[in-house]
Amino acid sequence: MSPEWLLHDGRPLAAATVLSHPEQLERLRAGCPQAAPTAVLAGDPCYDRILDALPHRGRFRRALGVGPGQRLVLLDSTWSTGSLFGDDDDVLPWLLPRLTAELPADEYRVAAVLHPNIWHGHGSGQVRAWLARARRAGLALVDPLGGWRQALVAADCVLGDHGSVAYYAAAAGRPVLLGAFPAADLDPRSPVAELGRMAPRLRPGDGLRAQIDRAVDTHDPHQYAELAAQTTSAPGRSAELLRSTFYRLMDLPEPPHTPALLDPLPLPAYEPAERTAPIRVLTRLHPAAPPEVTVARYADTPYEPEDPWAEAAHTAIPEDTRDSGLLTLADVIVRTAPEDDPRLGPPAAWTAEVLARHPHCGLAAYVTGPGRCTVRTRAGDLLRLTAAPGPDGRPDLCDPAAYASAVYAWTGGGGKALGEGDGELVVLTGRTRHRVAVERLAG
Repeated sequence: MSPEWLLHDGRPLAAATVLSHPEQLERLRAGCPQAAPTAVLAGDPCYDRILDALPHRGRFRRALGVGPGQRLVLLDSTWSTGSLFGDDDDVLPWLLPRLTAELPADEYRVAAVLHPNIWHGHGSGQVRAWLARARRAGLALVDPLGGWRQALVAADCVLGDHGSVAYYAAAAGRPVLLGAFPAADLDPRSPVAELGRMAPRLRPGDGLRAQIDRAVDTHDPHQYAELAAQTTSAPGRSAELLRSTFYRLMDLPEPPHTPALLDPLPLPAYEPAERTAPIRVLTRLHPAAPPEVTVARYADTPYEPEDPWAEAAHTAIPEDTRDSGLLTLADVIVRTAPEDDPRLGPPAAWTAEVLARHPHCGLAAYVTGPGRCTVRTRAGDLLRLTAAPGPDGRPDLCDPAAYASAVYAWTGGGGKALGEGDGELVVLTGRTRHRVAVERLAG
């Protein structure tokens, strides 16, 4: 809204300066009156697409592998030194390791969307190198051009800064936590500055899980209604208004009897969490029929997690972990691949090979798809684990490696053979119950 961005030699750069709300026109007239005659109020096509996609929230969540009872935390950073990914306060270097250390993997999914200029300015290789450890612990990197709106719709909490993603999240009714916010760099009259005055701030000295849960549990969906009202003065009409503007600038008539429409947000590919970091697993076996096992898994944690309910712990390590030497310490070794992968399978062969190669391992788990895996215990049982689908018939999206860890606890570290009647297991992750069928296989 200032002359250095809008004028060249004292004249407006643009034939049309598109604004989404009259409050922007007021600020334009105050900040750069020479450009005010070019202003066009034409709504916000980005926000219109977000609003149109809200009914598909469940699909976007499943695309990221987020199941019932699991919370999706979306980190977002704009492009500036005062952003979440900026260098003023170095927020991200301490934030990412703590998120993976404090949030149980089966109760939370963490994704990040970074401004395109971060990728362009530093280069894809450098950004991926900075985030490599977090990605090994399960962080999803969202496409900053094609996928961020879907992730925003899917999120349970957005942890961001003064960029547009956090603002759109608030306008769409999502809880927002601000990890960085350079208020001095913003026009105090702008809606984004108002978001900084309204949204809670992340407190580095307090537990992250408690802050995220508080932001979600106490959030009022109408908390940011005023900000939503200032996002656009023409909700649902941006395509119509923009097309009229384009044809006016070309001095051409608009196509008759043809509605102006925006492309709906596409459904992203299915990308569940991929973890190649060692996982510390806490368990508790409950005497019940069928047996119940509480499981909490923490990826790449630098210390022993503290959960007062836990009575045992073990280490599960993906076979393709970066440090293959750690496999000699693994209690459970995991591999994710199609059942018919000729390089690894069939699962019976791979599990036997792994236990033969690693004599201290108590259980090998071959994950073949959503809700299912094949495990072999040190006692010799070859078992197919299949989670019951949800009430709507959709597969259980919990990582089947959690079921394998439950079997490890159930069988005393893989050393106890199951009886003929041991055909079902209940796995508890947080408040979610997963009913898992246990089928004995030959081999």
